[in-house]
Amino acid sequence: MYLNNSKNFESTCIPKTVNASIAVLTPKEDKDFIVRKVTLAKDGSMPNHINEIQHQQYVLKGEAKVVVGTEEYHAKEGDFIYIPAGVAHKYEACYGSDYEFLCMITTKEDKITML
Repeated sequence: MYLNNSKNFESTCIPKTVNASIAVLTPKEDKDFIVRKVTLAKDGSMPNHINEIQHQQYVLKGEAKVVVGTEEYHAKEGDFIYIPAGVAHKYEACYGSDYEFLCMITTKEDKITML
């Protein structure tokens, strides 16, 4: 059993981003999946990149432009985003507010390629 408020976790800056931070919420001993809380401050961004593993994301608050492959989305609170492995994606908190989402991944090793 595990219960902790996501506000209690330490956030760290994400390299090569603008005003983006991440907090890992999953206990280290979990061998199956990882849940992370990602925050982009207003006008923050994450550049175009590719991961070798899939992502499943749930928007907690705010709005952002999210580009997955060639598709551009206006993501907002309550939206669910699926990003297949190997597909380029980027984020821009360009709608006047912070953007916060949960990002769920497997524990398989990942390689990130910046574009």
